[in-house]
Amino acid sequence: MTDDPTLLIERVQTGVRIEKRILKILKAFAEYHDMTLGDVLEGIVLHAFDGKAPFSASSLERIRDLKKFYNLDLDSSASHRLQEIKSRSPRTRAPQKIKTKTRSK
Repeated sequence: MTDDPTLLIERVQTGVRIEKRILKILKAFAEYHDMTLGDVLEGIVLHAFDGKAPFSASSLERIRDLKKFYNLDLDSSASHRLQEIKSRSPRTRAPQKIKTKTRSK
């Protein structure tokens, strides 16, 4: 535990799109460490901004295990090369034609 003073900040809600398996790993990592996803992301970013590695050796081992579990074969060489596949979610599917009965005369 640290004796450093608490820093008061303002957080905002954001909608960020992220690769599905990466998100699963980040969520599992956060849960394992009893942290929120936001806390994990803030920690990663703040370490990166300082040019420091955000993870200890044991954390990297946990991440390797999670990558295997979630079948994530991406690494940093994939950065800036990811392209999202176009899939139609149930909410954006084209409306189906409704068959109506025709009256016979």
